[in-house]
Amino acid sequence: MMPGEHKFRLGDVVRLRKAHPCGDDRWEVLRTGADFRMRCLGCNRVVMVPRSRFERSVKAVLGSVQDGYLAESQQDVDRGRAAGRKK
Repeated sequence: MMPGEHKFRLGDVVRLRKAHPCGDDRWEVLRTGADFRMRCLGCNRVVMVPRSRFERSVKAVLGSVQDGYLAESQQDVDRGRAAGRKK
């Protein structure tokens, strides 16, 4: 592996350079290989993109599902929904 190159794993949560039409720019990696399958964390849409396009699009690796990244994010969303109900 070359310096600065990241090996992506299943369950990684990545931030892409351009936001999805739903407004979120965070994606969970569901499949790796010649093509990457990923799920938008905003609207749950699943898409497949070629490896070269995926690697160019990734801005940052935010965490991993195995590390509890989604559980923490979901708690933030639940808090926001609960705050909205109090109004």
